[in-house]
Amino acid sequence: MSWFLPFTLSPAVKKLLEWRQDDEDGKWAEKAINLLIKKLSSKLESIEELQRALENPSHRSNCVTIPRTLDGRLQVANRKMLPHVIYCRIWRWPDLQNQYELTPTDACVTESSKNNSEVCINPYHYYRVEAPVLPPVLVQRNPQGLSKRYSLVPSYLKSQEATRQDETQVHFQEIDCWSTIQYYELNQKVGLPFKPATMQAYVNGYTDTVTKDRLCLGSLTNTSRNDKTESARKHIGHGIQLSYVGGELFVDCLSESPVFIQSKVIARSLGLPLLSVMRLTPGGCTKIFSTLEFSKLLHETVAEGYKATFDLTNFCSVYLSFIKGWGPEYHRQSVNGTPCWLEIQMHGPLVWLDKVLVELGPTTKITSKS
Repeated sequence: MSWFLPFTLSPAVKKLLEWRQDDEDGKWAEKAINLLIKKLSSKLESIEELQRALENPSHRSNCVTIPRTLDGRLQVANRKMLPHVIYCRIWRWPDLQNQYELTPTDACVTESSKNNSEVCINPYHYYRVEAPVLPPVLVQRNPQGLSKRYSLVPSYLKSQEATRQDETQVHFQEIDCWSTIQYYELNQKVGLPFKPATMQAYVNGYTDTVTKDRLCLGSLTNTSRNDKTESARKHIGHGIQLSYVGGELFVDCLSESPVFIQSKVIARSLGLPLLSVMRLTPGGCTKIFSTLEFSKLLHETVAEGYKATFDLTNFCSVYLSFIKGWGPEYHRQSVNGTPCWLEIQMHGPLVWLDKVLVELGPTTKITSKS
């Protein structure tokens, strides 16, 4: 390694810095490793175990744990992140963004035991999450050329070799701009649609109009805004963090007030009523969309024809309100009765659905006299 090591660093920090990924900021990595050494100062065997794991990544290694903080995160310079994300960034994946991109290996006893007092920071106890390979939808052509229909046999039960020549495969393809986020106040759109430039985006109540990874609602004006909406907007604060990883969308509530979420795809996968509204408390996080679950739904629905398949458009959006909820437990029965809310449209599933509908074609014709 060719970078300069300050003489004030301890031998343990110097040794661990030797395995730092070159793309990671050196000064920040030094501070993070120095903090780790301090937390492991009473467990020298853990430092040795970490060194062995870094020296021999293909060999099985034990957990290296530190105490979990109150909010689960560590502050290193101007960044606050979960510990295992920090050290996986330093020693394995410098482009890692958040915890949703990681899943523990079978060797990680700490994570499998659900130990809430300790967190394992061994970078070789985690995998990088990859997007699942989704099976294509098979469209069967009608030889009469009138309309197209789908095979009643789900496409995921058919191998590519078994695909007949009268069928068209419609593949899912991820696109760079994964979402459009539109902000509403009651039933009125406010501001322009926001298209996140990165896989991690923020929506908050502040006024920054420059940073590309965040939508700041505080800068948006609305001449029709009433007092209740104005009051609610003041409590959005840090708002939410959205993370799109491996075809799944997660939300973290960074606000001091709860947020409320309606996702038909997630509700269906959990066996809940489709219009269920979930309450996410401050500091909480949850999955709010899954492309894999949408894929299963699409494969099950295509046999029902064009209209049923078209109705899946409603499953490609997630609705999220700040501060105020809606549904059977509230006097607000619809999301457009809440003062501040978002519609999050998922581009990948919408594009896939559109391609399927084009291949399927309407089963009935509409004329000016019909």
